[in-house]
Amino acid sequence: DRCFSAHRRPHDQNLFPIVQGGLDTTPGGLRDICLAGFKLRDDRAPGYAIGGLAGGESKDQFWRVVDHCCRALPDTKPRYLMGVGYPLDLVVCTALGVDMYDCVYPTRTARFGVALVDGEAPGTLRL
Repeated sequence: DRCFSAHRRPHDQNLFPIVQGGLDTTPGGLRDICLAGFKLRDDRAPGYAIGGLAGGESKDQFWRVVDHCCRALPDTKPRYLMGVGYPLDLVVCTALGVDMYDCVYPTRTARFGVALVDGEAPGTLRL
């Protein structure tokens, strides 16, 4: 609530609340508590961010959290997933309902001299 009150440029900047709660997707668990609080403030949020993932969880755990959040968040507002690191996650999470990402993959890939290639042998090519 303090962030919304302090936000002075809502017409040219978006303030997305971040869904937290670690891997807890149990009914009434930490993510559900966070999501319930967001429903009370939905009129003030132009979209939502999904965060609270550390990067060390399994794909199954990661995707389960994303699916849980996307099902609970409104379809009419953008869903932004924080900290995606792999192309497969971009594909799967888009199918689950995520609209936007910040992704380290392009920068990390270029930094280490790797290119993404298509064709007969798609994948990566070390330069």
